[in-house]
Amino acid sequence: MIHVTWSTRELAELAGTTVKAVRHYHQVGLLEEPERLANGYKQYTAQHLVQLLQIRRLVDLGMPLARIAQVRAEGDDPGRALEMVESEVMATIERLQRVHAELAEFRRSGGSVDLPPEFGAGANELSPGDRALLLVLSRVLTKTAMDEIRQMVNSGLSAAERELSWLPADADTATKVRLAADIAAVLRERGDRYDWVGNPRLQASDRAESTVVKAVSEFYNLAQLEVLYRAHLLVTGQAYGDRLPAVLTG
Repeated sequence: MIHVTWSTRELAELAGTTVKAVRHYHQVGLLEEPERLANGYKQYTAQHLVQLLQIRRLVDLGMPLARIAQVRAEGDDPGRALEMVESEVMATIERLQRVHAELAEFRRSGGSVDLPPEFGAGANELSPGDRALLLVLSRVLTKTAMDEIRQMVNSGLSAAERELSWLPADADTATKVRLAADIAAVLRERGDRYDWVGNPRLQASDRAESTVVKAVSEFYNLAQLEVLYRAHLLVTGQAYGDRLPAVLTG
């Protein structure tokens, strides 16, 4: 019987892969080591070629190398392993389809890519802090609440809300007092339409309140926090003290 042998480069070319890949398959125990000649050169046989082609086939079908090694070591049915790979592929396809749909919505609406796709171009007038806060809210508020917030944003912010969104940290007291009164009026109007505005617990997860407070205190400057606090006191009929609550200022 004539034994045909190949070098590592020749074997890789026959299998449609690279020398680096062949060496890696050796390292992870997938491909048996061949015999060596006296000069140290490897001599691969047809059996090695078959093994390498089988490995490449499973890799092309999406099976991870660790799973291929497990199948070979335990004598498992490759068909069952491929069923698992197929389910993972289907999940990946579904995820990519969702991503594609979101990208299409971003292009259609002209919205900001750092916000959930349901927010349209109206969100572009928000400050980076407001956009960051919306991202946090999307993780702790219910879908109903987020839909209502989306309606608010996409229908256009009031002049007071736009001013608050971009209020500088060095805003003077007169500006903050005036703006707080304007924001209080907006909050009352929102509260008449959306019950959760006055009582966020109605539309939030258990950790929502503490999460939102931490996010607001981090993303908003002290002038914005003071305006919000003053507005809250106006809406609830309380008097303003000398300083902001410690929970807002850290």
